[in-house]
Amino acid sequence: MSLTFQSIRFGTVEIRPEEVIEFPFGLIGLGGLRYALIDRNPGTGFLWLHEIDNPALALPVVSPFQFFPRFTLEIAAEDQERTGIADAAGASLYVTVRATPNPLDITANLRAPLLIRDGRGYQVINTHEDAPLQAPLFELPAGAPAGGPVGGACAAARGTRSQLAS
Repeated sequence: MSLTFQSIRFGTVEIRPEEVIEFPFGLIGLGGLRYALIDRNPGTGFLWLHEIDNPALALPVVSPFQFFPRFTLEIAAEDQERTGIADAAGASLYVTVRATPNPLDITANLRAPLLIRDGRGYQVINTHEDAPLQAPLFELPAGAPAGGPVGGACAAARGTRSQLAS
């Protein structure tokens, strides 16, 4: 048996009941308790975290390791106590993405990642010193002029942006 919900962005969405992720504490600033990860562009690594009970709330997310190979997670002591999770072992780890028309302005929130394990999700505070709220996903190649799209990085960024918009 499947679960069906409506999405402003994707229309009717059908998932298996075991794909529901319960966020017992909601998401910072958004709330919501039941979400699903939707892969609209397989192979890109970009997913949508969609609230099942709110057709308008869908956030792009990505594994931090796809863009930040040296990403380190240090879970705040309060979050360890609140969630019972001391590290990300055995969990899927995602960060929210802020998409913009300009690929060079697309950022990821490394300060408040999402941990998902056994059907439960938690947004935690990353206390590692190199975990900014807005880490750029794409940068101009060294030596490229800042005035416009130059080189493969910007072309790749434009391609990823169009995939995000789906």
